[in-house]
Amino acid sequence: MHEVADTPAWVPLAYLIAGALFILALRGLSSPESSRRGNRMGMIGMAIAVVTTLVMHDIASLPEIVIAIAIGAAIGFLTARRIAMTAMPQLVAAFHSLVGMAAVLVAAAAYLNPGAFGILGADGEILQVSRVEMGLGMAIGAITFSGSVIAFLKLNGNMSGKPIMLPGRHVINLGILAAILGLIAYFVTDQSGWVFWTVTALSFLIGFLLIIPIGGADMPVVVSMLNSYSGWAAAAMGFTLGNSAMIITGALVGSSGAILSYIMCRAMNRSFISVIAGGFGGDAIAGPGGPALDRPYKRGSAEDAAFLMKQAEQVIIVPGYGMAVAQAQHALREMGDLLEREGVSVKYAIHPVAGRMPGHMNVLLAEANVDYDKVFELEDINSEFARSDVAFVIGANDVTNPSAKTDKSSPIYGMPVLDVEKAKTVLFIKRSMGGAGYAGVENELFFRDNTMMLLADAKKMVEEIVKNMG
Repeated sequence: MHEVADTPAWVPLAYLIAGALFILALRGLSSPESSRRGNRMGMIGMAIAVVTTLVMHDIASLPEIVIAIAIGAAIGFLTARRIAMTAMPQLVAAFHSLVGMAAVLVAAAAYLNPGAFGILGADGEILQVSRVEMGLGMAIGAITFSGSVIAFLKLNGNMSGKPIMLPGRHVINLGILAAILGLIAYFVTDQSGWVFWTVTALSFLIGFLLIIPIGGADMPVVVSMLNSYSGWAAAAMGFTLGNSAMIITGALVGSSGAILSYIMCRAMNRSFISVIAGGFGGDAIAGPGGPALDRPYKRGSAEDAAFLMKQAEQVIIVPGYGMAVAQAQHALREMGDLLEREGVSVKYAIHPVAGRMPGHMNVLLAEANVDYDKVFELEDINSEFARSDVAFVIGANDVTNPSAKTDKSSPIYGMPVLDVEKAKTVLFIKRSMGGAGYAGVENELFFRDNTMMLLADAKKMVEEIVKNMG
């Protein structure tokens, strides 16, 4: 595929419009209220970019391209319709891996057949600038692919969510990274196959090594960072293909993903540089692996919870991954509506990394038609727990663990958490006392004097509470 020599004036304009729509899409996705409009703008922009590219390039077999697009669209449509909200994080990780592999395949195709991409110089060799673009695109794409595969396996439960520490991992990672950069620089002067394929193999390897030391509590930041990598890989391949739409789109995805990762790192008290290096938060000595079942705790019932909340002036609801697993968001909204009819002030507190990816809880609450003005982020709601009668925690474990503020041996030490323990009463829904959170850390909140454990499936417990409120 190569671009037509005489490009009509409308083509740059079409790509410009597509780029503007992508920017407006990002703007729309910054708020739940405008997210649907943002998605629509992104879809329109992508349609314009794809159609323009197909029209303005000589394609060996247009019917084959159209068939491939149709097959991919059908798979994507069916997957999106069938996927459960609880599996959305691993789906995102899987999509990132596909973007990375696409960049790898484009780079490999350009290397094996540079004439088809219009990157051959007068001497019959690949242009030096194209070698740089090709090498960087291949490296970033391979890192994105293998890293996203590991993230998928961890999120999907096929691989332990606990950090897997290799001896001397930082030295190994830095050594491999230096070798990749050095070989890309050497590739500019020598386009031998061994150089190109060695860069490819090392890039796949370091993507794997960067992600396996990262624990479950930090996985939302990993997903965000891999999103950024996939954007930069697409941008690099855009230069190789001479496609400005890919460059614009990739740069937008890469920069927005990096900014989101930086914001999340600040919210979690993590170092942004250590995210890129891999294994951040992994040097802490692991705390207790599971709950101490012989420790005393208070156990309550749905009737107890209903009575306490009906007598309260303010209830703060803290949703987490357990709510997503049980699909309890609709029952939770019904409970909130009943409390408000009783004159109780109801608010929702969202931790930046609640769930398995950024915005996971916001999407679920929006699906249940919870008013946006009742949903608050950590920095806006934390001061209100001390003035609240009840903190109702439904499936949120690590993000409510007070030991993150006091226990230096904990792998989540230093991560800002929701101050639910400061509420007069904490109602904590958990399936059983026999399991720790995703980070594998025991939650000290379970054993506080003001905590009442509600041990049951989250959805069933909330439905029982609703019945007792009637």
